[in-house]
Amino acid sequence: MVTVSIRTICLAGNPNSGKTTLFNAFTKLRQKVGNYPGVTVEKKTGALALAEDRVVNVIDLPGTYSLSVRSPDEQIARDVLLGRAPDTPKPDMVVCVVDAGNLERNLYLVTQIQDLGLPMILALNMMDEVERQGRRIDVDKLSRHLGIPVVPTVAHQNKGIEELKSLIASGVKAEYRRIWRMAPDLEEEAEHLKNVLVRQEGLEGNEAFVEAVNLLSQAKMNEGRTYKKETVSQINAIQNRLHKMGLRARTAVIEARYDWIKSILKDCVKDKNKKGLGLTERLDAVLTHKLFGWVFFLGIMALMFYMIFTVATIPMDLINQAFDTLGKWVVSALPPGDVRDLIVNGIIAGVGGVVVFLPQILILFFFISLLQDTGYMARAAFIMDRVMSKVGLHGKSFIPLLSSFACAIPGIMSARTIESPKDRLVTILVAPLMSCSARLPVYAIMIAVLMPLAGGWQKAGIMLMMYILGIAGACGMAWFFKLTLLRSQKPIFIMELPPYRLPSWKTVAMHMWERVRLFLKRAGTVILALSIILWALMTYPKHPGVEQGQALKLSYAGQAGTFIEPAIKPLGYDWRVGIGLIGSFAAREVFVSTMSIVFSLGDEAKEETLREAFARAAWPDGRPLFTPLMCLSLMVFYVFALQCLSTVVVVYRETNSWRWPLFQFIYMLILAYLASLIVYQGGKLLGFQ
Repeated sequence: MVTVSIRTICLAGNPNSGKTTLFNAFTKLRQKVGNYPGVTVEKKTGALALAEDRVVNVIDLPGTYSLSVRSPDEQIARDVLLGRAPDTPKPDMVVCVVDAGNLERNLYLVTQIQDLGLPMILALNMMDEVERQGRRIDVDKLSRHLGIPVVPTVAHQNKGIEELKSLIASGVKAEYRRIWRMAPDLEEEAEHLKNVLVRQEGLEGNEAFVEAVNLLSQAKMNEGRTYKKETVSQINAIQNRLHKMGLRARTAVIEARYDWIKSILKDCVKDKNKKGLGLTERLDAVLTHKLFGWVFFLGIMALMFYMIFTVATIPMDLINQAFDTLGKWVVSALPPGDVRDLIVNGIIAGVGGVVVFLPQILILFFFISLLQDTGYMARAAFIMDRVMSKVGLHGKSFIPLLSSFACAIPGIMSARTIESPKDRLVTILVAPLMSCSARLPVYAIMIAVLMPLAGGWQKAGIMLMMYILGIAGACGMAWFFKLTLLRSQKPIFIMELPPYRLPSWKTVAMHMWERVRLFLKRAGTVILALSIILWALMTYPKHPGVEQGQALKLSYAGQAGTFIEPAIKPLGYDWRVGIGLIGSFAAREVFVSTMSIVFSLGDEAKEETLREAFARAAWPDGRPLFTPLMCLSLMVFYVFALQCLSTVVVVYRETNSWRWPLFQFIYMLILAYLASLIVYQGGKLLGFQ
């Protein structure tokens, strides 16, 4: 045993192993998120405080199943561990986080990292689930087999964290020894190639062995590396000898690792479960059923939207009253003029018009967090994969698309885990079609006008239809892209379903708080700034003596709305709605704040709510503007239109080209226009208003 000075540690592990939960427990608020230089993979770093005022840098590596280079995330994980990532120090120690309930799969990555000879601690996470399943893991035996310290943890309950910190602080490690073996012929050839790489390429022992195994497996670990002619000749000769022996090196290496893993697990893991199906299996028989799985999935979505329209009503009314009271106080405190008008009709109307929907967004994220924490989201992915595979979408696309229900930006960024560049691009192109939380205020206000007297279930049904329409649009466009622009082989997706677990209310609350913080930050920055700009555009140039509604039409914003009115009139929209469409190109929810400003500036009735103003709005000939058909047309437009500047920027960053975000914006705008046109004109032909 030797000790090392620890300055930087890496957290490595499979996706869904609890690695990021452990990272949060280690670093608390001492975190920094950026990107690795030259790539779009997110770089999460933090600081771990140890005893005696020592601080260690922590790098949270992207979740990966192996160190083979099949995706940008896997390449970065490999490069960081080898010390090849720019501006990132080589780690002094690796804390490998494994799901204790899925040791066979998780230990595969552990064997690969051990081959690099790095000091390592194994965090045996989710031990509470193992105990609940009636299984027992002999931690001491596992530690002896692996030759590294093993610490049982339950990261979301902070169990085992202090023991991990003590081991990190001590810097103790075992002398490296390779713990698995291949077939004798393959072992001999790998050792021979390792010596060639050490002698002719100057690689160090452990790195040379890892490189040798990967070259023999035809998995190019050092992508872009140039070898000397003599080395290439030796590699080809060895591969030819293996081929003549009938040895498929790639398969043989994988089997050798898993054979060794199975042998130690037989000695270390005891299953005390009685015969019969466990709770997870019994629930999965229903929740992943071809028919009942869909019934439950749609039912849970309908319940979520019902809660959005019923439970959120009271807090929304209170927020509305608070902004109304604030506006009245400003009116009474300040003399008439542009400053008072800006504060009341610009800032309060604009920001308040969006913040009022905070309770609905909170409920949305409560449900999303709850479903993720209980393990149901993986079942939803399994159900959706049956549909997505038929249109050519990769099963791994589900998580990015699901994330896009909250916000398209993290959804697009999470597409990095998809190995195929074409499948990754298809996912990026269709992710914004999923109805994100920014669309929720638009849907909510339109449904309130469309069905003012309807019950919560009816309103939930309409909103569910909008979400289903977005899913259908994403699947349809993915099928089209896979058939035309981005042809590739039909992907195969193997999915692991985690056990069901009780939710951690602390985790759910933290996730909700994070979304509230981001929403309020957006309201206090982007929406505030846009509200001020839009107020100015709707106020100037001044036209003294002109009636308010006409003055608005003569303003800069009114002129822009009037300019596009001929194009949007077939959709059922007038110039005032046109102002909202233009304003919301920056962000979808700005439509609501823009409409709040439009109707606070354009009408004398200051006391009415936006819903009441919409219901009263009319065309010059007296016909109602916001008819049920027009509201439906507008919702359909927002289902398909890419009204989000931030998404455009992120797509540019992910694709390293303006070609794809521009293409995405244009195709979604055309799709939105045509869909709205069909809804409105088709509805009129059928006699609807």
